Amino acid sequence: MSLLRYAGLITYACVGVPLVQRDWMLSNLSEPRNAVHLVRALHAQNHDDILLWAFSYVLFGVVYWVLTRDLGSRRYWGVKLLGLLVLTCAALAISWFSASGLGAMLLMVVGMVLPWLLPLPAAITWLVLQNVASIPVMAVTYPNMNVGTATLQAGLYLGFAVVVFIASEVARQQVDARDEQRRLNSELRATRALLAESSRISERMRIARELHDLVGHHLTALSLNLEVAGHLVVNEAASEHVSRARSTAKQLLSDVREVVSELRDDEGLELTVALRDLTEGVPGLKVHLELPQCFAVSDSRRAQVLLRCTQEIITNTVKHARARNLWLRFEEGAGGMLLLKARDDGRGADELKAGNGLNGMRERLSELGGRLDIQTARDHGFALEASLPMENRA
Repeated sequence: MSLLRYAGLITYACVGVPLVQRDWMLSNLSEPRNAVHLVRALHAQNHDDILLWAFSYVLFGVVYWVLTRDLGSRRYWGVKLLGLLVLTCAALAISWFSASGLGAMLLMVVGMVLPWLLPLPAAITWLVLQNVASIPVMAVTYPNMNVGTATLQAGLYLGFAVVVFIASEVARQQVDARDEQRRLNSELRATRALLAESSRISERMRIARELHDLVGHHLTALSLNLEVAGHLVVNEAASEHVSRARSTAKQLLSDVREVVSELRDDEGLELTVALRDLTEGVPGLKVHLELPQCFAVSDSRRAQVLLRCTQEIITNTVKHARARNLWLRFEEGAGGMLLLKARDDGRGADELKAGNGLNGMRERLSELGGRLDIQTARDHGFALEASLPMENRA
């Protein structure tokens, strides 16, 4: 996008060269030679026309510079649309006051901006209409040019504008594809972290079962046999060694049971890494994540629901909210509930129309006894609270 932006600035600067030359000619009108050249270059053009030309040229440059600073952002869409209209009118005004095709060249620059601000059908319509609007301008201001010739000339400029438009559209699609790839990569990292954590918990449980079922069983059998042997041994010295062996077996069995209990009493699935991977590097959005000091969920299914809800919130914010910031907070509520609170600084809406994403969140939460509450208003952003019980409810 930056290369296209600077290419438009270079075109804009080149369009200003004739204006600088004419200003220089006006300052040297006392010389007859310059006056003759000026009259030939400006058919019936006066000083006020050149001032209005200069004003339109400066206005185009200022609006273009401001408008293209953050074309990828979805914020202030109405203001950007107004800026686009100002660019088009300024380009047509330059053609009118300069009595030349300079404005048509700037319309090509406008065509470069169109794919970034409008949907493709609307952008194509705008591109065609702005060149159609240049036909009466050229027919009136150009010497010896009728409507038919002006139409052919506008069609020629439209052909060049289409090339610029297609190049800009391809660049926009590449940027969107790269942003989508970054988002999917974040989701992949988060899923991988969750799978690694789940595998760790599964391995601990497997080891605990093996210790309990195998080692614990054999130690119990050994302890019982040693106790029987202690009753059967007549030799006092041998009886003392059997008694020590039985005590050692009982202590070892107690240690094994303690290790098994520690393995089973795991803190649960650690979600900190997965959530940070999911929220880092979101294109066009800064995510503020607040987590408890030790954030873990005992149930892998609940962990998956929390991860998918977070993912859906981020996706909706990027696509629909036109927000710059998203705040996500996870906290423990009353009654053993886990709360996910989200809010953004986007445009909001007067009326909420839930799509497949929000309905899917409600269904996932409802299956586990949770719920979803949403609040929104125009120009007040979007607020969401998802609650999920930490344990299964009877």
